[in-house]
Amino acid sequence: MIEELEEQPQNFWNARYERGETGWDIGYPSPYLKQILDSYSNREAQILIPGAGNAWEARYAWENGYANLYVIDIAPLAVESLKRACPEHQHRILLGDFFAHTGTYDLILEQTFFCALHPNLRVHYARKMAELLSPKGSVEGLLFATAMNSDRPPFGGNEAEYKALFSNHFRSVEIRPCDNSIPARAQNELSIKLSEPIR
Repeated sequence: MIEELEEQPQNFWNARYERGETGWDIGYPSPYLKQILDSYSNREAQILIPGAGNAWEARYAWENGYANLYVIDIAPLAVESLKRACPEHQHRILLGDFFAHTGTYDLILEQTFFCALHPNLRVHYARKMAELLSPKGSVEGLLFATAMNSDRPPFGGNEAEYKALFSNHFRSVEIRPCDNSIPARAQNELSIKLSEPIR
């Protein structure tokens, strides 16, 4: 399983959607990400949600006036489903590889994307996030607080590991226990805010 994830990520994730194996999908916006969106003052900001899947947070943002929020996912079935559900936002729903994506964003939201990536990609993830972020922008969201699995997603980690990773790419790295997790993830999530990208 982990070999397929590393070598053919599009096939791996598309098959998960095909089989309905989407246990990460809670079916509504994450309370913590909803809190971020509710408190963010600029509805015109350029925002990206990578690995968005069914994109409940994006749907919430679009309904609440965010005009420039984009999502990207590698799985065609997820993208097609989201386009059918949100036809008026089709141009903001992108099929593609996050690591090949280009653009500049004021806010990038992290929600079950980092933990879905093969661990070999973590340094690349941190570097790419810094590359996509505007100088005054931030990456905000949630990471798992424990190690989780070694042979399949989700892959977790710990605060010290994350700080060591992100400090090489951001001058400001804020990590703290999340106090607004869904019940199934209570006590097992860390909130992150990464800013001042190092290029």
